[in-house]
Amino acid sequence: MLSRLSRLSRPAALAVCAVPVLGLFAVAAFAPLPFVIAQPGLTADVLGAHDGKPVIVITGAPTRPTKGQLRMTTIQATGPSTTVRLPQLLDDWFDSSRSVMPKDAVYPSGGSDEEIEKHNLEQMAASQQDATRAALGFLKKDPKDVKVDLNLADVGGPSAGLLFSLGIVDKLDGDGSGGELTGGRSVAGTGTISADGKVGAVGGVALKTQAAHRDGASVFLVPEAECSDAASELPEGLQLIPVSSLSDAVNALRALNRGEPAPSC
Repeated sequence: MLSRLSRLSRPAALAVCAVPVLGLFAVAAFAPLPFVIAQPGLTADVLGAHDGKPVIVITGAPTRPTKGQLRMTTIQATGPSTTVRLPQLLDDWFDSSRSVMPKDAVYPSGGSDEEIEKHNLEQMAASQQDATRAALGFLKKDPKDVKVDLNLADVGGPSAGLLFSLGIVDKLDGDGSGGELTGGRSVAGTGTISADGKVGAVGGVALKTQAAHRDGASVFLVPEAECSDAASELPEGLQLIPVSSLSDAVNALRALNRGEPAPSC
């Protein structure tokens, strides 16, 4: 092959060599890739209702009426079995309203769509339990006396944990001194939460800030570890507050209500 190429003119030789390269690009263009395309998803006010039902229902302790909003945020991604190919990937890579993410950063590996959906809903159920424990622990209330039901089971994953906890705190205690924990604002955010109140990272925070801004939020609570990601494409007018625990989040909102500076990224 080399001896034959040596007898060809330079343009002809380059043309011959380009054939297998073009073939590889053609294969890559139509091969499925391990990515998902994500965009801002729905938000839901945990202090309000979802699908006609109150999101937070508390019995065994007096609750207070709330003003303002605490909006949990989501991303909407192509399904785990959806095929994503190079042309689509290139189109969405430069679209600031969308994000290209590794599939395993959004979905657990292996399993059918049904199994993955079941896994995500189980994560949400566990997150709701941890959110209740964290909130009642923060308020020093006995979970044997206070029962909390959270009605947002159709949104999978654990990333609403922080907002669920804040909603429980607001309904039971407000800001701790007779006022609203939200200060009447629309506060959005994201973050997992453990039973002892620690806030964890979730991914997709830049898209979630867009969803929050779209739906009227003025403040966004973000896991401290994801500050730089959230700040990278922060919508104008949305205040970003990093938190690493439930107490961080409550204290930051109390500071805003007193007109004091809150932490920032």
